[in-house]
Amino acid sequence: MATIDLTVIPERRERALRRVKERNIIIPTFAQMKNPNLIPDSIKEELRNIGLWDVHPRNLFRITWKNEPKPFGGLFGGVNFIELPSSLTGVPARLIGLVGKWFPTGAHKVGAAFGCLVPRLVTGQFDPTTQKAVWPSTGNYCRGGAYDSALLACQSIAILPEGMSKERFEWLSKIAGEVIATPGSESNVKEIFDKCWELRRSGEDLMIFNQFEEFGNYLWHYEVTGHAMEEVLQQVMGPRDNYRGVALTTGSAGTIACGDYMKQIFPRSVIVASEALQCPTLLENGFGSHRIEGIGDKHVPWIHNVKNTDMVVAIDDNSVVNLLRLFNEPAGREYLVKKGVPAELVQQLDLFGFSGIANMLSAIKAAKYYEMGENDIMLFVMTDSMELYSSRIQEYREQFGEFTPFDAAEAFARDLHGETTDHLIELTYADRRRVHNLKYYTWVEQQGKTYEEILAQWYDPNYWTDIQKQVPEIDALITEFNERAGLL
Repeated sequence: MATIDLTVIPERRERALRRVKERNIIIPTFAQMKNPNLIPDSIKEELRNIGLWDVHPRNLFRITWKNEPKPFGGLFGGVNFIELPSSLTGVPARLIGLVGKWFPTGAHKVGAAFGCLVPRLVTGQFDPTTQKAVWPSTGNYCRGGAYDSALLACQSIAILPEGMSKERFEWLSKIAGEVIATPGSESNVKEIFDKCWELRRSGEDLMIFNQFEEFGNYLWHYEVTGHAMEEVLQQVMGPRDNYRGVALTTGSAGTIACGDYMKQIFPRSVIVASEALQCPTLLENGFGSHRIEGIGDKHVPWIHNVKNTDMVVAIDDNSVVNLLRLFNEPAGREYLVKKGVPAELVQQLDLFGFSGIANMLSAIKAAKYYEMGENDIMLFVMTDSMELYSSRIQEYREQFGEFTPFDAAEAFARDLHGETTDHLIELTYADRRRVHNLKYYTWVEQQGKTYEEILAQWYDPNYWTDIQKQVPEIDALITEFNERAGLL
């Protein structure tokens, strides 16, 4: 079945209802995540006394791009975003990034996890009183899943590669019921999948929410991130401006679903899919390992709508590491100010994590390739912030030495303003089909999908739109669930 299964299992749902009533858990709708003005005033009053990262069920209502940017007691405003000046990007086009730091857990993946878990919860398919929620991930998604599980009063198992930052593991050790570190780094997704199969065969009562195949991940970003991008454009576009597209690392291919939404509004816009040059799966059917934390490779996610993707670019992970230091080391920030980057913006560059920098570089590549001018707008996402990677700075100092003004000048000239249109392909129909066909080896041969399903993704004209149309039904189920719990 292409759509998200919303079959209600009454007896299991009754147990879930008792649990949320006991714990005073109210679940937000997609409509409320898009428009927090719809959130009841009583819940907003509670949020005034709750920290952004607190393990409190009311923080479910902070799964939105519109949180007030403060760590405690914040309410809601407009979408959090930053427009980057050409003094930083080196291109005349307007590059605008949505800021992920101001989600609970410090990353927008908490929304993707919500999109996977909640439909199963409100239908009774997932029983929080008996089952554990398993979150396979390369980092932020299992953080979001463990957090959502804690807020929804169910046990969780977080799975992520052992090479991820120590901040991730330290935080998960306090939130998740169990943390499993699999061999390798961001590129070792198969090892994560293998662990999932091991857990399935263990006989333990659990449900695996695999972000790479769960359409709840796709749907949350299509609906919530897509609408957030639309609102940003409504705020910043002038009469002569043109929205040209969105550039995003594929990772689990959840976030890039926002491009499907935007392309329905702006049919001539492009969707740019990005990956690490050291692991060029989409670009060259290749493999390898890289250091852009949070994006998985060596396969094509099941939920990637490849037929709607226009360009693939590969980003050198050395450039990402160098710019991470340029944006955060004192010598780097001083150099940026000397080069004319506004000091106020320089102080906000810690809003970029690894994948946010990769997304920015992908937007720069696209802007250069398409020769965009000052009235052209490219959007991207700053998935998380340096708050999740502070230990990496010290590691790089130990590995590469102190970051000097000469290093800053080199990184600025080579890795930022010197970004090229190498390692890029504008996809033809045949190119898209070639990338889509890569799904076969992972999903049909290894993960249990059928030959008919992979054909349907490519040839069924209603495959993706049928999923996109499910939001009203999910919201109706959430509303009914809350009413049955008697907490509204």
